[in-house]
Amino acid sequence: MRAFRAILQQGSVTAAARTLGLTQPAASRLLAQLEQDLGFELFHRDRGRLVPTADGLMLYEEVERALDNVDRVQDMARDISDFRVGHLRLVAPPSFLEVVLPDVIAAFLDQYPRVHLSIDSHGIEAAKSMIAARAVDAGFVKLPLNRDDLDARTVLVSETACVLPCDHPLAALSEITAQDLKNTPLVLLGQGRRFRSQVEAAFAEAGVAPRVRVETHTVASSCALAARGVGVAIVNERLAQAYVRDQTVLRRFSPRILHEYAFVVSNSVKPSRLADAFLGLLPAAQNGAVD
Repeated sequence: MRAFRAILQQGSVTAAARTLGLTQPAASRLLAQLEQDLGFELFHRDRGRLVPTADGLMLYEEVERALDNVDRVQDMARDISDFRVGHLRLVAPPSFLEVVLPDVIAAFLDQYPRVHLSIDSHGIEAAKSMIAARAVDAGFVKLPLNRDDLDARTVLVSETACVLPCDHPLAALSEITAQDLKNTPLVLLGQGRRFRSQVEAAFAEAGVAPRVRVETHTVASSCALAARGVGVAIVNERLAQAYVRDQTVLRRFSPRILHEYAFVVSNSVKPSRLADAFLGLLPAAQNGAVD
């Protein structure tokens, strides 16, 4: 078909062959084979010249449209292969999105400027369900998963720390224990989370009843309240680093409570190439990786 189009456009087999990168005999064979397959002549042979027949002109219009469509498909395939188009859908916890991902997102979009990226935030269980159902391509979820339909790769491991004003008496300590926080107003992340249970267990082991002044649900709000002297916030150290200002400090909490986040995909399909590309921009267990 391409040989037929080139011959009609160029007016001769020789010129068409040159355009297609073929020899003249090869182009002639392609034309002869096409006419044999179709069962009618596409050109009149007139003293070495090729004059398109009425049937040939009629067919040319359809060939031109068909090959244009093929060219568009090939162009689209190349764009997809080279990441010049595409849509990557992710889900991530709000604090993780605000603190860990901005640099990664900027690098990803700089490398793939024509890819559309959308990132949603939901609770942990909702995020897991979205990933498993492939409503999103991948997501960042705090471990453990406790699901058999998801695959995970750890991308961040962090300690637990206290956020408190610089002039707080406990700010002089390099590490703060549950015993040190006896009778101290606290800002804790809300009930029902595994981390909250771990914090309460640490206080119970120390024989201390935590004095919870405020319960909140984000690291950002916990740090903001600590900065205003409402209470000592006990939070994920890595995520809190972005919210610690001149008037507050971070001090490692003891006993040790780890936070692990993973890049998670459904195990029912192979991760998309865009998801793999995004993951490739993340260090394996960045900032705060443990021995």
